[in-house]
Amino acid sequence: MKDLQNEIRLKGDKEIAQIPSISDKALRINLNENIYGTFAEIGAGQETVRHFFRAGASSGTIAKAMSAYDKDFSDAIYGIEDDGRYVTESRLRKMLQHEIELVEQRLKRDKHPNKLFFSYANTVATIDFAKQYKGHGWVGIIFQLDPDEAYNEIILHIRFKENDAKLQQETLGKLGVNLIYGAFYKYNDPKRLLRYLYDHIDKDQLEIDTINFSGPRFKEVDNRLMSLQLVRNGMTDAVMFDPTAKNVLPAQILYKKNILALRGSFRPVTKVNMDMYEKSLQMFLQENKVKEENTLVVFEITLSNLRSDGEIDERDFLDRAELLCSLGQTVLISNFQEYYKVVEYFSNYTKERMGLAMGVNNLIDIFDEKYYRHLSGGILEAFGKLFYRDMKVYLYPMEDEDGTILTSQNLKVHPRMKELYKFFAYNGKVMDITDFDKSHLKIFSREVLKMINCGKSGWEDMLPEGVAELIKHNHLFGYDENKVVEKV
Repeated sequence: MKDLQNEIRLKGDKEIAQIPSISDKALRINLNENIYGTFAEIGAGQETVRHFFRAGASSGTIAKAMSAYDKDFSDAIYGIEDDGRYVTESRLRKMLQHEIELVEQRLKRDKHPNKLFFSYANTVATIDFAKQYKGHGWVGIIFQLDPDEAYNEIILHIRFKENDAKLQQETLGKLGVNLIYGAFYKYNDPKRLLRYLYDHIDKDQLEIDTINFSGPRFKEVDNRLMSLQLVRNGMTDAVMFDPTAKNVLPAQILYKKNILALRGSFRPVTKVNMDMYEKSLQMFLQENKVKEENTLVVFEITLSNLRSDGEIDERDFLDRAELLCSLGQTVLISNFQEYYKVVEYFSNYTKERMGLAMGVNNLIDIFDEKYYRHLSGGILEAFGKLFYRDMKVYLYPMEDEDGTILTSQNLKVHPRMKELYKFFAYNGKVMDITDFDKSHLKIFSREVLKMINCGKSGWEDMLPEGVAELIKHNHLFGYDENKVVEKV
């Protein structure tokens, strides 16, 4: 064995973190006499359990490995899904619950008092033969860290980026080992556990766009923060929360929907934001083929907005999400700086109508060439992606310094962009919101936030009904009643 004490170290050497190989991870688990459970893998071979078989000493870990590929077999074991689909979160949960119940039934505690039972499962669709559908899947583990403790659970959704089924299978196998290893040996630091899921996997091979932790060891974990980590770490471009503040799969929520999106800092959400939302939604619902029951409104916050004061403040992020969800809104956290990327993202899941609600200053920014220098087609390429398929902008006015109300008719863009702007404006791509409250134009989130932090009164009147009470009750955005000054 190498004598580490005699290892030569040179001045300037840096410490390099040693990442265990996939086989070493599998072997460590196999050699633990207490970790014991089952593997159920559908749709991409038995790629995860294969690593444990090959590592050696697998009889100490694997109670059962199976793959119910045939749909009738799968239905007979796990039941029939209401929607008839197999690659769903519901299917994965049924697999995990069924398999862990079998473990408990067949392995008696009096015979195995120290065993830490687990069940790993995945249900996956790899790339199709025509290579047009790259595939996706649900992966999860239910496990315990003490024989007398309730089970913990980690469930995630993945999207494949590779263009070969065999490569996708190999990536899935590595991910499975990383997940099982992380569950048992990295559970105490979920943020780091997320990063360890990509051990020996490149981010251009696999995307993780949803993850949820539950169980006694994760009772302090806020899954919204875990989703935020996915975007921060570059594991996905966007994550979503529904009005109950629960992590949801974007593909499932956006599928075949008419989408109206509003981007902002929402720090905090003000009467301007809600007026823009209500008025733009009224206009959007009047569009041809747009039905209210099939329309989704999305409030989007970009990472750059979350970094308004430098590093991301997680408490500040949760405050914003809590307020928006309390108003019944769906929240999208994205890594998209340019608007056309938002439209491209939505287009992955729907071909229905889309709309963007924004203020005049945001529209002026869209016509700034500096944001598109990285594109070979420059601003024309970006606008081709932004305004295709009847996508419209619903424009909320702005009051200029001299009191002039700026709309699509009198806003000023760079002289070189003037004719391009006219083309889109005159072709009905930009629609003015004309029914607005002029008093709202003097409300700015940054001013409201400053008043809250300084303890000044009067900010309550600038927020939607009930929001001020929520901020005060939950001490959001640094609100401190001890700093409040008397109203003059």
